[in-house]
Amino acid sequence: MTQWPCPLPGGGTADEWALTMRPDGAAKACLLIVPALFDEGNKLRRFTVEVMRRLAASGVACVLPDLPGFNESILPLDTQTPGDWQVAMEGAARHFAASHVLTIRGGALAAPRGVPGWHYAPVAGASQMRQMLRARILAAREAGRSETQDSLLEAGRMHGLELAGYRLGADFIAEFGGLVAREEPSMQTITQDMLGGPGLWLRTEPGEDAGQADALAAIIAVALAQRETA
Repeated sequence: MTQWPCPLPGGGTADEWALTMRPDGAAKACLLIVPALFDEGNKLRRFTVEVMRRLAASGVACVLPDLPGFNESILPLDTQTPGDWQVAMEGAARHFAASHVLTIRGGALAAPRGVPGWHYAPVAGASQMRQMLRARILAAREAGRSETQDSLLEAGRMHGLELAGYRLGADFIAEFGGLVAREEPSMQTITQDMLGGPGLWLRTEPGEDAGQADALAAIIAVALAQRETA
């Protein structure tokens, strides 16, 4: 673990943490990983680290920074916006001299601009928001309360909202639902069927799958090797 200066929206920086893995000797590349968001981030954390280990063993340096407001971050989540996350990841890319980026699921919505790489199973903000709203509505129903998606979103855009245990600000709610992964020639999509088996985010508890970790790491390592010889 290492600290890095995360840029803040109003100027200045805050010390945030990142997990780094570097191969012995000179690295072929430095891969910045933008993690999955919210509960999917918890379910995919072990998988993400296992992919990093495999890439480091093949000569690729990897950096997994905390998004502001998550994990060991000192910043409050309810003051963050998706735009703040993108600025943070662009700062991480500069600080760690990342040559490529790998985003995982909703992490695609905070991908740093100008860095080539891959989106793994990207999900739109609207889809992820619907999942969290559905979970809250079901929990409210079990508690004898009636809530609807429209009423929650309306309240959230004004006052913020707690979803799946995460307190999100009004600006976040207003912005997140309209986001999609950026599409440009320098970014390629890795679909789940390229790894085999269902996505680990679909499990009820965090888990791992060595075969899927092998497959994702191999796709990236082979592509980097081909770019070096091109």
